Amino acid sequence: MELFAGIPVADLERAKRFYSRLLGAEPSFLPNDTEAVWTLEEQRHVYVVLDAERAGGGLVTLFVDDLEERVQGIEQRGIEPTTDETYSNRVRKVTYRDADGNEVGFGGRPSEA
Repeated sequence: MELFAGIPVADLERAKRFYSRLLGAEPSFLPNDTEAVWTLEEQRHVYVVLDAERAGGGLVTLFVDDLEERVQGIEQRGIEPTTDETYSNRVRKVTYRDADGNEVGFGGRPSEA
């Protein structure tokens, strides 16, 4: 499976700073003057695109195996979650919002002890 998920933003430079902190790395590449792309895994990318008219409507959830470590890393980089929920099936979802209001969630199950 391949993924190329886009998030519209009103200010590209502000978004690059936020998503670099959220994702723990600078953009993997800048294809043009209006986009920044982060490669999360092979053929799996999240990108921000300058589109002020649609900014704030993005919803992305990424399921990860290392949810606790990821949330701790994001916190250490100075970003607090907007919500932190655990559902009846034990799936936990931690959601963050950028300055435009776009939501990026990280989900996962606790490891079996």
